[in-house]
This record gives sequence, C-alpha cells and structure tokens, in this order.
Amino acid sequence: MLVTGNEILKKAHKEYYGVGAFNFVNYEMLSAIFEAANEANSPIIVQASEGAIKYLGIDMAVGMVKILSKKYPHIPVALHLDHGTTFESCKAAVDAGFTSVMIDASHHPFEENLSETSKVVKMAHAKGVSVEAELGRLMGIEDNISVSEKDAVLVNPKEAEQFVKESGVDFLAPAIGTSHGAFKFKGEPKLDFERLQEVKRLTNIPLVLHGASAIPDYVKDSFLSSGGDLKGSKGVPFSFLQESIKGGINKVNTDTDLRIAFIAEVRKVANDDNTQFDLRKFFTPGKEAIKKLIIERMNILGSSNKI
Repeated sequence: MLVTGNEILKKAHKEYYGVGAFNFVNYEMLSAIFEAANEANSPIIVQASEGAIKYLGIDMAVGMVKILSKKYPHIPVALHLDHGTTFESCKAAVDAGFTSVMIDASHHPFEENLSETSKVVKMAHAKGVSVEAELGRLMGIEDNISVSEKDAVLVNPKEAEQFVKESGVDFLAPAIGTSHGAFKFKGEPKLDFERLQEVKRLTNIPLVLHGASAIPDYVKDSFLSSGGDLKGSKGVPFSFLQESIKGGINKVNTDTDLRIAFIAEVRKVANDDNTQFDLRKFFTPGKEAIKKLIIERMNILGSSNKI
C-alpha cells in the first residue's frame, strides 16, 4: 500500500520506534526490501536518489515500487526522493508519483534553506506529498572536537524549532555527528544525543538520521574476504542507532550497508567460478544478503511487527 512518508512516520513518532529508509538502484535491491518487510511485518520507506533516478529512469523507479506495492498490499510503503537538490527535482518526483520528497538545502545559509524548503513544502503539500529537510552539515565528530567546532557544523536546536514552525516541513534531519558513506569516523564514533533530544523537544515532529549505515562485522568480513577493501571504515554502532531512536529519531537512512553486502556476494561468485556469466547466479546471493541485513535492521529499529 503506497502511502506518504508522513503517515508512516507519525505512527513511529507516536510509538517511539524507527523505520528504515532503504535506498535502491535496481530491481534486486527493491525486491529484497519488500521481501524483508513482508517477513518482518514492518512498514518501509524506499528511497531513490537523483543519481538512482538518472540510472533507472523516474518512471521505472515509480513503476517498480507500484508493482511491488500491489504484490504486498498489506505493507505500508512510502516512495521517497533522497536528497533532492532543487525545487525542480522535487517537483519532478512529486509529479511522477513519489509520495515523499527531501529538499536538501542544508549547504545554504539558514534563511536560504528555510526559503527553499518552504517553497517545496507548499508545492508538495498541495499534492498530498510529505517533505523532509535537513539542518546542519553531516560530518563525523570526535571526542577532542571543541564546543565551538561542534556548534559550527551540528544542528542548532533553536534554529530547528524556528525552521519547522516557519517552513511547515513534516520531518527533519538534524546533523548530530554522522556522515554519509562508509568512512564516517577517524577515531571512536560519537554522536551528540543531548542535542538530538533538545531538537526533538522543541520541534515535536519525526526526526531523521542520515549517514546511519552500521557496516556490521559480518558484512565487513564478507566484503573483505571476497577481496574488497574498506580502508578501515567504521559505521554507526547498533547501540547508537537504538540510542538515537530513544532520543527522537524515527526515520533511519540505510544505503552503504546494502551496497557492501550486495557486492560482497557478487564478487564471491566471480571469485569461485570465473566461467560464470549467468546474471541470476550473481544477483540472487546479493539480494538474499540485503534481505538478511534489512530484517536485522528492522528488529534493531523496532519497526518489526508494527503493521
């Protein structure tokens, strides 16, 4: 059942759990997400970035989600534009059938971010589509970072309160110390949970954790044993994800984990049989690895059995 992101996240906000927002770039990834949701009895948010849309085609991305939604009609699913960079990009997604969009103007000064977000909110809400925005800059923080340095890059709770009130945005991604990709932290991972709790208190809306891939040990080991190199990367520990949910996070973005798990299995097939050229032999193990990871993540976030 295709619904808005707001419909899924309002329930998570009210009942204090997190919902995985999983990125996809092909059918195998998307199918794995739906199969995992079916087994875990969990709502899902499926995300396509501008890059994924360029790769797939926007009509194909929407079409695949609609087909799988019909196959699993009991699963609440939102189709979300991840990191839309312009008003035009968000509008194209809304017009194509996305039920949720993110406008990411966080690299702009506060007032410009607020203005751009407000425009997208007005356009999207007129079509019944929910909107996500971001405040602060995503970058890993360390134990030795100064207060002034943290304040320069992390979300300002009072600004978040003003931003939500004036823009009318449905959910907000506050920068609390994560970063995108596999290389999040140089030292021990550290997130600003006190700042998160204050943002939640002042805004009282669903909050989003970007850069939330965990890179579990078994996924990392599988990738390394197949010949991959993660250069000592570190993800967000499961305990941090759970603490974030206690602090007010309701949407947890996951992309890097899926890519690493999928490619590890593809590489293993290539390593084991260099005569193999049946794409199904490569992609099926990758799909199963993603499915396993997603079910585990749904259990950790608390979305299992929430349908």
